[in-house]
Amino acid sequence: DEMKAAGCRRSRPSPVLPALFLLAAVLVSVWADGRDYYDLLGVSREATTREIRRAFKQLALTMHPDKNPGDPSAHEKFLQVNRAYEVLKDEDLRKKYDKYGEKGLDEQQQGGRYESWNFYRYDFGIYDDDLEIITLDSGDFEAAVNSGEIWFINFYFPRCSHCHDLAPTWREFAKEMDGVIRIGAVNCGDNNHLCRRMGISSYPSLLVYRASVKTHLSERSEDNLVRFAMQFITTSVTQLWQGGFLLLTHRSHSSPSLHRNVSTNQRSDGLVKVGWVDCTSEQHLCDSFQVTTGATALFPPGSSLNQQGSILWINSLDSKEIHSQVINHLPDLELLTSKLAHHRWLISFTFGDRTSSNEYKKLQAFLRSDHIQVGRVDCVADAPLCESLYIHKRCVAVFKGLGIHDFEIHHGKDVLYNIVGFARDSVRAHVTTLRPENFPSDRKEPWLVDFFAPWCPPCRALLPELRKASIQLAGQMKFGTLDCTIHHGLCSTYNIQAYPTTVIFNGSSIHEYEGHHSADGILEFIQDLINPSVTVLDPSSFKEKVKGRADGQVWAVDFYAPWCGPCQALLPEWRRMARLLSGQISVGSVDCQRFQSFCQNQGVRAYPEIRLYSGSARQSYNGWHRDAHSLRAWALSSLPRASVDLTPDTFRSLVLSGKDHWVLDFYAPWCGPCQHFAPEFEVLARILKGEVRAGKVDCQAHHQTCQSAGITAYPTVRFYPYQGKKRVRTHTHKHTHTRMWSVKRWTQT
Repeated sequence: DEMKAAGCRRSRPSPVLPALFLLAAVLVSVWADGRDYYDLLGVSREATTREIRRAFKQLALTMHPDKNPGDPSAHEKFLQVNRAYEVLKDEDLRKKYDKYGEKGLDEQQQGGRYESWNFYRYDFGIYDDDLEIITLDSGDFEAAVNSGEIWFINFYFPRCSHCHDLAPTWREFAKEMDGVIRIGAVNCGDNNHLCRRMGISSYPSLLVYRASVKTHLSERSEDNLVRFAMQFITTSVTQLWQGGFLLLTHRSHSSPSLHRNVSTNQRSDGLVKVGWVDCTSEQHLCDSFQVTTGATALFPPGSSLNQQGSILWINSLDSKEIHSQVINHLPDLELLTSKLAHHRWLISFTFGDRTSSNEYKKLQAFLRSDHIQVGRVDCVADAPLCESLYIHKRCVAVFKGLGIHDFEIHHGKDVLYNIVGFARDSVRAHVTTLRPENFPSDRKEPWLVDFFAPWCPPCRALLPELRKASIQLAGQMKFGTLDCTIHHGLCSTYNIQAYPTTVIFNGSSIHEYEGHHSADGILEFIQDLINPSVTVLDPSSFKEKVKGRADGQVWAVDFYAPWCGPCQALLPEWRRMARLLSGQISVGSVDCQRFQSFCQNQGVRAYPEIRLYSGSARQSYNGWHRDAHSLRAWALSSLPRASVDLTPDTFRSLVLSGKDHWVLDFYAPWCGPCQHFAPEFEVLARILKGEVRAGKVDCQAHHQTCQSAGITAYPTVRFYPYQGKKRVRTHTHKHTHTRMWSVKRWTQT
């Protein structure tokens, strides 16, 4: 049997192994036997990415081979730990591991390399241990910057010396601004896609976000950082005199007032009015309160000079201490009983105690412009309501104003910015928390149901993506989530064995989603259900369409087994590849568990087996990368070329002096972007065949031709239309990420 990279097989291993390899394998298996990736890192299955990173760093500092030169097994042991970290820090890989174990990851090469001990000691996770700095990743970045709070974020790269130079200043700045604005950090080494999406091109990049609007700062001293950040604080502090003081306190029947004889920059979050009194000019007013030195007072709504017993005096001039005491003395959230049905509410469910955090008192101020009211329900006093909603522990939920049973529970971080972001997204989205009473097992309309567990980090990362997808598919499909830690029986009915498991219910049809944890991935999957891109083949249709074809159609076929982890991991990429190849190559799949003898007769020995059938030829895919774009490039390479290679002579005679329209790709063989663009150009050539001729010019071999044509970068795509006797070279595309469809639209202009 031939050895298949990254595949599941059911055959006995080769009896011949090099002695050293066998020894290393035995040492590793003895050490790691019976321990999964979570055990190797010493974290729970519900650990956050930050907890996983911190645990790995601690192990790296003690287990690294640099610190254990006398241990011959240190390298192999650390490879295991490094592999566990690389998998568990990635949401998609973590889900595959949780569902299929290591078999589902065989095609991945994470963990094969590691850094020096000094890297883990000095460069790894610069701000992981700083409480005032919130480390953000792709899972919670959007919720943070869209929460309405002011965020000052440091985008850094672990190997950047300037980032390390800034770190002490950033820590001191974070302590200075604690409680005023949110100070964050994004590790662009771990969140490369996020940083590219944010347009980060240098490190460190310091950006202020307010309501998702970003502002860049280049100055990096602590004073400059504070000065720059404070310009975004819009809280006003009013200077008061005796007449204005009486007028203001009499009018403050709804909001408390905070008055000092010195001004403060501490924010009030829209919860209290803030003012100050100069006792040197308003001595009579200060004497009436018996104030002889700097003091701060909180005036509750309706308080006056004649009701000084209700005034709270704060014996501190420290802004953070004042802020803390003011929040402590603000009234709790409104206690509700029966107001949930016809309004949009964010509700904190408690059990005989007060709200879980004083931060909750700020929610109303943040959500007022979204017309979301904030309150709480005591499940001890209103047990029937909580039981009907299957709420058995403290939580936060959004009721969308469409009835008491149309709600969604928050499962993200119990912090202000995350709750605010959830509330805003939830009222716009169409995701409902499901229970046995409203589970769509027999509904005629299509439903997407996410079976999840609140402790599961990939589950929590998927929830905001479901909300985005539900907005895109409003009116076409309904969305719901089912908590399997509460509804065990219902989850067992559908044989849910891993979280999250996302299923489409469409009448009698049930389809499980296998793909990336993103709204785009879900939308692609649903579109594929409506208009399948992969043809399901059986022995009869395989013989007719693939083997017996007379039209010269090329087929790409995936021979798989449902129990095979790598096959499951390939599935979404195979569907995506099929859509990319639509109209060029037919794509099919064969279930080898169902048609076992047929697959054996076809010589299939391991799964997944990917083959291309072109004419009488057959070739197997042996590449390591099984993503859609790698597979597509491989498949397209089998097609006959639609473009022609041009020499200096043919360039002059056919393009410059000919009577055809031409689109040309000027490239260099050593150029990586040119190699990536080559299959795209061939697709363009086939699409335009008969209308526009396509050619390629090798600028390494024909340097003078390219120079005379004014080519200064690779790849460069140019369109040469024929306009009677005169040849006019019009448009030019020079971009390392030129895409086929944009070039197609360009040539058609």
